[in-house]
Amino acid sequence: MTTQPLILIVDDDQPHRSMLRTVLRGWGYGVEEADDGTTAVALVRERAFDAVLTDVRMAHMDGITTLSQIRAWNPAIPVLIMTAWSSVESAVDALRLGAYDYLTKPLDFDVLRLSLERALDHTRLATENQELRRRLTNQESPILGRSRPVRELVEMVETVAPTEATVLITGESGTGKELVARAIQSASLRKDKPFVTINCAALAENLLESELFGHEKGAFTGADRRREGRFVQADKGTLFLDEIGEMPLSLQAKLLRVLQQGEVQRVGSDEPLTVDVRVIAATNRVLADEVAAGRFREDLFYRLNVIGLEVPPLRARQEDIPLLAAAFLERHAAANRKSLKGFTPQAMDAMLRYSWPGNVRELENAVERAVILTTTDYVTERALPLTVQNAPPAAEDDLSALGSMSLEDVEKKAIEATLRETEDNKSEAARRLGITRATLHSKLKKYGLES
Repeated sequence: MTTQPLILIVDDDQPHRSMLRTVLRGWGYGVEEADDGTTAVALVRERAFDAVLTDVRMAHMDGITTLSQIRAWNPAIPVLIMTAWSSVESAVDALRLGAYDYLTKPLDFDVLRLSLERALDHTRLATENQELRRRLTNQESPILGRSRPVRELVEMVETVAPTEATVLITGESGTGKELVARAIQSASLRKDKPFVTINCAALAENLLESELFGHEKGAFTGADRRREGRFVQADKGTLFLDEIGEMPLSLQAKLLRVLQQGEVQRVGSDEPLTVDVRVIAATNRVLADEVAAGRFREDLFYRLNVIGLEVPPLRARQEDIPLLAAAFLERHAAANRKSLKGFTPQAMDAMLRYSWPGNVRELENAVERAVILTTTDYVTERALPLTVQNAPPAAEDDLSALGSMSLEDVEKKAIEATLRETEDNKSEAARRLGITRATLHSKLKKYGLES
């Protein structure tokens, strides 16, 4: 059973407070009330609220002071400020002190609902942390994420793992291709056998050949003893060939022979050795293009690509960022002997805005840096790299063609894309588009998109 989010309403105007209570409960929220800032701060210290909605003008303690004291106690609680005396000065003060949003009376309920939903996205990080702990405890797939691309990837891993098929994993640098390879190994019949890795881009051609196939004593200068190669080390297990696209053509022919015949020859030896190895390869290159350019053997490409798995870039799975960030926070806080409770809403906003060209590896590096620099209970935006702090909203689609489109075509395209991302969840699509559900239904009818 899902626990309803708990909102604290702070307002010394009893009728207005009562009206808000009715509206919020109608939206499915739990509600508690305080008639002044002092009471509100005391309640926040006693209970875990998901968000606070406070008036600015109140007796005893005003909303700005209330905001400041709540933030000092727990900066991860989103605080929304509302006032009938809208002014640039008070809005700037509230936002400077960390208010999540600033609303003016009389409240626009559509705006209020949208702002609350966005604020609550951050407090759901605690639930993500619980999910993370359950998954790690239960030793489920090490591939963290709940987005559709990740779910589809995990399903493919679970399908492919028990087979003996060669697998080619593709994806941008930093997406976690080795993690996927290890997930395949851990779910395979070879899970108790060796998992051996080699980076094909890290060694010169002669050294790579020796590393892969081994060498005899005296085979070359410095070969003072026989050495077993990675294929022999991985016998009965799995060999992970990372950055396979960087392998020289001359070695590609020898690798193909191993895959076809199941035999290797040490450098300097004529004696073939039989090996039983499952090969998983990975590359950030488009091997079909490398084949066309003559840099990769076509027959080897087809031999490796029996099963192809593509690891999505982080920008295509933004909803996984809170879960991944929480995992990295726990890992690096423990490594640095720190006790951190999470991220402030502003820090999470910054991470969600950024496009992460370095993908999951860059996210982990950013969180590790933030953990080291953080001296309070929560990671703030200032602890993140400047590139993340200053990021504009991440582009989700190629907008280069929009200049030639009509406004209606652009709107239709945006609605279609959002419905795909939300798996046709119209309430969520309306929230992301910043419109009401009724408005969305009207536009769906207008553009013939009703289903």
